[in-house]
Amino acid sequence: MTKNIIIAVTNDLVTDQRISRIADTLVEKGYVITLVGRVLTDSMPITRQYNVMRFKLLFNKGSLFYANYNIRLFLYLMFNKFDIILSNDLDTLLASYVVSRLRRKVCIYDSHEYFTEVPELVNRRFQKQAWELIERTILPKVKYCYTVSQSIANEYNAKYGNSFEVVRNLPKQNNKLQIDKENVIIYQGALNMGRGIELMIQTMKYLTNYELWIAGTGDIDNELKNLTKELDLEVRVKFLGRIAPNKLHNITIKARLGLSFEEDLGKNYRYALPNKLFDYIQARVPVLVSGLPEMQKIIDTYKVGEVLMDRNPKKIAKQIDDFFGNTEQQQLIDANLEKAASELCWENEKIKLLSIFERALHVGNTQKEVNS
Repeated sequence: MTKNIIIAVTNDLVTDQRISRIADTLVEKGYVITLVGRVLTDSMPITRQYNVMRFKLLFNKGSLFYANYNIRLFLYLMFNKFDIILSNDLDTLLASYVVSRLRRKVCIYDSHEYFTEVPELVNRRFQKQAWELIERTILPKVKYCYTVSQSIANEYNAKYGNSFEVVRNLPKQNNKLQIDKENVIIYQGALNMGRGIELMIQTMKYLTNYELWIAGTGDIDNELKNLTKELDLEVRVKFLGRIAPNKLHNITIKARLGLSFEEDLGKNYRYALPNKLFDYIQARVPVLVSGLPEMQKIIDTYKVGEVLMDRNPKKIAKQIDDFFGNTEQQQLIDANLEKAASELCWENEKIKLLSIFERALHVGNTQKEVNS
């Protein structure tokens, strides 16, 4: 019998590559998928090979938004058919878990980050405590959980006694494309605090032969554009805005270097393993990253770039100039990128994802037999 899976997220679904890959994989396996998110005033149209439901909410930020979303999700789950609810991040877990218990269905939890340790919550005591209350009340009771890095999995397992598995944010494999590189350095991802994007812009003062392309939008969009204007860098720092995932790869492959400068602002960033790092690798673009443990591990293992030696703009510019000037190192990295791209791809990673769902469905079916 065909199994129905509802996937719940709080974003508008358009640029969430992780969710898109997971949904596509489950459809290929024969599951019936419904993806639930929300619609915003600037949301782009979305067409997928599975069902999509986007809530139009009264509130779009703060505690009222989260309450509004979870009430809508609760009602939707109560009156729609599903065998598994896949809850993505802590902000969908309350409604997902409660309904799964009421209807005796399986709840699987996908933690895209260490939610209660994001920079936006670290210094907001009341909000942080509220999310921690939800987390410690529900999470120990959820049997099937996975997250994006081993360090985050270790933290959750030690804290709550779970058995978190790891399903990394790896892109689908792309064959190498022969394309002329431009003198471009790229950052792709959310424009939020703690991503080191200000540092990237400041570094461009000392890299006069290159452009910095910033692909994405976020909370500090205007601040970053103002900084670019203040430094008179508007010609060489280009904000590309929000780009659909199927188009982003064709932009990334033009770059000569990909950046991921996350700051150590709490455990979420400390243990981050950003999907942009793997997107750069799949585009055969060398990387320059912060010396945080999970990213450092990728560089040490695959030798596909370098780790920041200093967070001073002038010194970063020199490191980048030296990097581009080392032809022998560039050739080695090009070869390493090919090997890394063949290993760090969704085609390999999805095996772990499917195993989790198959085990969860088996247990769910066994429970039904016992209860019948």
